[in-house]
Amino acid sequence: MNNIINQLKGTVIVSVQAMPSEPLYLEKCMVAMMKSVVNGGASALRVAGARDVKNAKRLFNVPVIGLTKPNQIPKNWKEIVYITPTLKDVIELIEAGADIIATDATQRKRPNNEKLQDLFKFIHINKRLAMADISTLEEGIKAEELGADILSTTLAGYTLESSNSPASEPDFELLKELVKNTKLPIVLEGRIWEPEQVTKAFELGAHCVVIGSAITRPQLITKRFVFRKG
Repeated sequence: MNNIINQLKGTVIVSVQAMPSEPLYLEKCMVAMMKSVVNGGASALRVAGARDVKNAKRLFNVPVIGLTKPNQIPKNWKEIVYITPTLKDVIELIEAGADIIATDATQRKRPNNEKLQDLFKFIHINKRLAMADISTLEEGIKAEELGADILSTTLAGYTLESSNSPASEPDFELLKELVKNTKLPIVLEGRIWEPEQVTKAFELGAHCVVIGSAITRPQLITKRFVFRKG
């Protein structure tokens, strides 16, 4: 498992995801997007759901980070755990072949009163890596204590607890604090839109970075240009 962590050091991972209501969610579209980013140099793929995890493992020789999300994000998404929330979700991803399982690692209540440490334990029993998606330094420290292998700033700015996180750029301050106060590899994810931000992330000690919307969400890329006209 450490081989995968070492393999990702200093690299860019691409998150290839779409909601069922979006045109790119079609299986052939997601596969084409994965192929495109791997051809472009992505060191690994972060994908949602068993279908895309299976395709990523079958077609590409790169590590695969798997997660689950609901088909429709709830209106109270800042208040609840919805990224790989339960053991059932973890099992689904392991059976699909994910190398790394990403799960919400905030301290919020999970469905069925499940415990984060139990998810981590099951992931390790099955010889996979546990990526903790967190939003604050305190959550990162706690996730390390509970057995996470990798910390990611995925949820910074997307929880009530991280309302002070920057709205339009990566949370570099959180990255710095995690590097300083934990011993785990830190992944910078969230609101990365410029190559210079990737360079800065590595200068601050990021192990690797995950880029999603800036590469694989054309509707959001388009909005950045359309709303700047005039």
